[in-house]
Amino acid sequence: MISSKTFARIAWTGLVVALGVSFVGNASARVVRLAIEKKESPAYKAQSFGKAGQYEILLGHFYGEIDPKDPVNLVINDIQLAARNTRGMVEYSATFEISKPIDMAKSSGVLLYTVVNRGNGCPQKIPEANCQHNVYAYTDGHIAVASGWQGDLRQRPDAQTLVAPVAKNPDGSSITGPVMARLSNMASGAKTVNLNTLTYQKPFSLDTTKATLTRRASEGSQVTPIPSTEWAFADCSKVEFPGTPDPAKVCVKGGFDNTNLYEITYIAKDPLVLGIGWAATRDLNSFLRYADKDDAGNLNPVAKQVKWAVGQGSSQSGNFLRSFINLGFNQDEQGRIVFEGANPHIAGRQLAMNFRFAVPGGVSNLYDPGSEAVLWWNDYPDELRHRPAMGMLDRCRESETCPKIIETFGGSEFWALRMSPNLIGTDAKADIPLPHNVRRYYFPGTLHGGGTGGFGALAASEDDNVEGNCVLPNNPNPERDTMKALTVVLVDWVTRGIPPPPSRYPRLDRGELVAPTQTAMGYPSIPGKPAPDGMLNPFYDYDFGATFNYPDVSGYISKMPPPIARVFPQLVPKVNTDGNDDVTAVPSVLFQAPLGTYLDWNVTAAGYFKGKACGLGGGYIPFAQTKAERVSSGDPRLSLEERYGTHDKYVALVKSLVEKAVRDRFLLREEADKIIQQVTSSGVLVTKDGAAKDVVAAK
Repeated sequence: MISSKTFARIAWTGLVVALGVSFVGNASARVVRLAIEKKESPAYKAQSFGKAGQYEILLGHFYGEIDPKDPVNLVINDIQLAARNTRGMVEYSATFEISKPIDMAKSSGVLLYTVVNRGNGCPQKIPEANCQHNVYAYTDGHIAVASGWQGDLRQRPDAQTLVAPVAKNPDGSSITGPVMARLSNMASGAKTVNLNTLTYQKPFSLDTTKATLTRRASEGSQVTPIPSTEWAFADCSKVEFPGTPDPAKVCVKGGFDNTNLYEITYIAKDPLVLGIGWAATRDLNSFLRYADKDDAGNLNPVAKQVKWAVGQGSSQSGNFLRSFINLGFNQDEQGRIVFEGANPHIAGRQLAMNFRFAVPGGVSNLYDPGSEAVLWWNDYPDELRHRPAMGMLDRCRESETCPKIIETFGGSEFWALRMSPNLIGTDAKADIPLPHNVRRYYFPGTLHGGGTGGFGALAASEDDNVEGNCVLPNNPNPERDTMKALTVVLVDWVTRGIPPPPSRYPRLDRGELVAPTQTAMGYPSIPGKPAPDGMLNPFYDYDFGATFNYPDVSGYISKMPPPIARVFPQLVPKVNTDGNDDVTAVPSVLFQAPLGTYLDWNVTAAGYFKGKACGLGGGYIPFAQTKAERVSSGDPRLSLEERYGTHDKYVALVKSLVEKAVRDRFLLREEADKIIQQVTSSGVLVTKDGAAKDVVAAK
């Protein structure tokens, strides 16, 4: 039964009524065939993993069908407009990869599902050089699973992919709609830009009079239209302008100016029903958990072995998990729970996949959808956007299928991915309380996904560790050690009922969230180094048109580029006199014994975005080695010598911090021993005669 609250979300734009959707039908979405096409046994070079022993890897495709009349599938955008088979079902296929103990008697009963990021991995290859699987082996005997879900990816043997149907008008004609791509930082002198790297959508017509191309020198500067006779949907790399017609490429007469940003808006055709990716994930995991065999009689390779399932995803994949829960996919076609546990990591929005002409690979750039959605776990009345109280758990609460959730993120998510409203809403006036089934852990001073770790102390005068197009060296502050521990914590919560540690994250009521300025944050003035002012990615209120379902990021966009109605306030963590985050959190051992300032932001060094925030990166400003060096440079931050005295004292401090992290369940013993070994052999405060040249991260 669908409640009035959920119906209001589905029918936000009136699309349900317009499409004549019926709320009558029997749930029948399922995997109809699972084909194992490759097998490596034993895998992982025949290594044995603790009590689980050796593992094997299974790879192949699964084939599913979805009932477009079933209430659990109505949330899939354009499902009514997809082709149907003779049984009235919508079909799809996708790849999968399973890693499991060879001796299933040694299995833990836990299925760990990894949501892949942009299809990464090697689903159709046995491990080889430069190839990494998305599934792993576990000493506890967990079953690891990954599969394709992103239907706009090019089908290739080295990626997890999904084949999604095309939406067509009832008469079979192509559906069309406006799309836009922003082109910047192309190679100097480039004549052609490949649209396939930005969007899978092909133009309905190659007639440039039916599209627009503009350029600008900076954000907010004058927009200059490029005449339709001066550009083409074509490839000019080998043939001079107007080149060879190509719907996937754009070329400009005389070439692109890589100091400018170009925006192309055109009418695209034949949108894919990409929301099927969530249903495919639901159905595969349900099949592995509950089925003995498929419709063709093929046996489920882990039949009767899965007692609990946990979903994990980072960045884009974390957004996928948030939307998976929000859209109600954590119940299968028979109303059973799919994942008892979920860990969306470094994910600040919902995945922009379930609307017409969506591009799931987008991030949080200007005009990218995703933050229009419900962003909070508990109900919150979004009064600035004139919405009633809603939360991401509304649907699973109704079906009693909400998982236990551990949400993890770092500082970069505040600065680059608009994390602020997740904690304090769009008005930034008060903390939104967490539900009882959610824990939230903040990793202070980290770039997106964390750094390499180690205890190198980069000399303040060196800049050879700067990577990419950022001004400052990369932030080495890690997240991975803590994430390994929290996976164990989540599994223990799901399987044994052991509560995780209390949530640790910055809160407004403790004065830990402030405006993103040097003054408000208390950020120090460091000679020759940038300040945080202007580094925050703005949170815009876009007007995508009345046909867009904002809370669920579904429907279709009728205004592109969208007008901006307002800019919402956002807050960030306050810092201490070193410039490091000074809030309630789960800091790494390195962060607690800092060798410098670990920034959640960085500055673009060159190109169109010069002087602006540098992508999802974080920066690092090392401390001076000695007091004399610090005083000479005018650095207000204490030197390593002043902070720690000697190498032995620094090692003793790190050891004490390591043991506390283990006791608090934020660090595993195995990782703790590695950190102790690293710091003991590090060059921190070792005399020049006994130390090698310092580097950003210990090798």
